[in-house]
Amino acid sequence: MKNKVTKAIFPVAGLGTRFLPATKSIPKEILSLVDKPLIQYAIDEARAAGIREFIFVTSRGKGALEDYFDSAPQLESRLRKAGKEDLLKTLRQTTMESGAIAYVRQREALGLGHAVWCARRLIAREPFAVILPDDVIAAEKPCLQQMVEAYEETGGNMVAAMEVPPEQASQYGLIEPGSIKDRVIEVRNMVEKPAPKDAPSNIAVIGRYILTPAILRNLNRKFVGSGGEIQLTDAIAEEIRNGGKVTAYRFDGRRFDCGSKAGFLQAAVAFALERDDLRDELFTYLEGVVMARKAAQ
Repeated sequence: MKNKVTKAIFPVAGLGTRFLPATKSIPKEILSLVDKPLIQYAIDEARAAGIREFIFVTSRGKGALEDYFDSAPQLESRLRKAGKEDLLKTLRQTTMESGAIAYVRQREALGLGHAVWCARRLIAREPFAVILPDDVIAAEKPCLQQMVEAYEETGGNMVAAMEVPPEQASQYGLIEPGSIKDRVIEVRNMVEKPAPKDAPSNIAVIGRYILTPAILRNLNRKFVGSGGEIQLTDAIAEEIRNGGKVTAYRFDGRRFDCGSKAGFLQAAVAFALERDDLRDELFTYLEGVVMARKAAQ
């Protein structure tokens, strides 16, 4: 019987330099798409997948991120007195119960693999998920929930995957695919940001993982890979070489790279257009912008 996946690691130690000066005073993960911060999308997805323990790998200056999940008695009291029950309900969804969240410091920026390794003592011998909040995935069924359901059949290690344009493939960790069954792909090898001539495919690993403790043992070696960092991809590839099972799951949904300004803006527009209270006004505005640009050309 496979252990259920109930723990998730959220690597949030990055400085968010691509979003300066906004991230000078607030963590990037608090930046909002419409009216919900990036980290809330990640938490909601984890909850839908059955995650009950949330492990944040942080760094100095992330206090606002910790405060976000705390209760706000004064604000709740004002909303209650004003009869704003809908806002009060929304606010309560951001509060995590005592003991549900643990915070671990990553003292040096040594890569994603190192960030995951920092949480090793909280994982023990259980499978665990890793969610990168920068990758926001819009899907009818949340991406991690899709993966957990598939993992119940496959076991082993699983990564989320999607096809990317060949000219962009070298920006990602890529898989060498084997057999394919429905949305599950056997992974024969993984390479982090290879040169275009060395790319094994254009199937990229996206920021959702279900991993076994064996990956943490591989990370113990602290092998320095692409970009001079300790790469999670390398630890997973080592597990394949050791005979471990690794699959990729082609999720159903649309992924936005919110680590880039363009991707962040695209996500904000896409999520706003899904909102009944914003759709018409925003669509009219966008339509006017497009028409004005065409006229100017």
